[in-house]
Amino acid sequence: MNNTLRRIDLNLLVTLDALLAEHNVTRAADRLHLSQPTVSVQLAKLREVFGDPLLLPGPRGMRPTARADELREPLRQALETLQQAIAPSSPFDPAQATHTWRIVASDYSESAIVMPALAGLRSAAPNTRLAILGLNPPALSRQAEQGDIDLAFHISPEAPTNLRRRSILTERYVLAGRIGHPLLKCRPTLAQFCQFDHAIVSPDGGGFYGPTDTALGELGMTRRVALSVPHFLFLGAVLASTDLVGLIPSRLVRENEKLQAVEPPVEVPGFEMLMLWHERKHRDPAHQWLRDFIAKSV
Repeated sequence: MNNTLRRIDLNLLVTLDALLAEHNVTRAADRLHLSQPTVSVQLAKLREVFGDPLLLPGPRGMRPTARADELREPLRQALETLQQAIAPSSPFDPAQATHTWRIVASDYSESAIVMPALAGLRSAAPNTRLAILGLNPPALSRQAEQGDIDLAFHISPEAPTNLRRRSILTERYVLAGRIGHPLLKCRPTLAQFCQFDHAIVSPDGGGFYGPTDTALGELGMTRRVALSVPHFLFLGAVLASTDLVGLIPSRLVRENEKLQAVEPPVEVPGFEMLMLWHERKHRDPAHQWLRDFIAKSV
């Protein structure tokens, strides 16, 4: 069978389908918008490929051989299936969709990106399902390549270079504490800032040094870090319920009515958040819709 497939032109199979339907070379040629001699040449090639006459002269046109009768229905089904496979994708209708989407996000991305899109997503595509998976940066490429995830959100410096990307937002840090915090009535001086008791996020766990400390070190200064936590949302809860202060992404402060913020007296680099996906998903209409919907919701 493999040898037969290598020797045959797909156009020959289309011609054979027309011949088996019409039992006449001239009518098959008209149906295919080809000349009668061209179809005759193709019939000769088909006879050689299949080792069978396929169509024999008869009193009323041509009669199919037993082999041709065997081919008729499987060939018709095969061509229809192939046509469906290569036909342009139909437009995606979110109202009728039943997709299950799997998205990788950190706690920050859940709050700043997924949450603003969630209500609209449920309204626009009510029969779809959404699974949020925890961020594991070393596994992102493999998860996307194997089709285990549809989208991921991650900061640009750590995003895998082999994935498609789209910038979703840029973020800056503010100095935050509970509403009414006596130390945050105005922007503190650098010396005052270093004397505050700070809480920080340490994604790797248990660290008491971060980008803020790097910036302070360049100025020959240090601060007091009293608490290290693994997630920004927990940091926000800590700041809202204690006298600790901390640098936190500005969007998380805007969404927390228990926090207030001022500009820090030291410049700490913010970050760019990217939407990431694999090339295999890039042209899928449903995936394109999901990407655009989330991007417009942020």
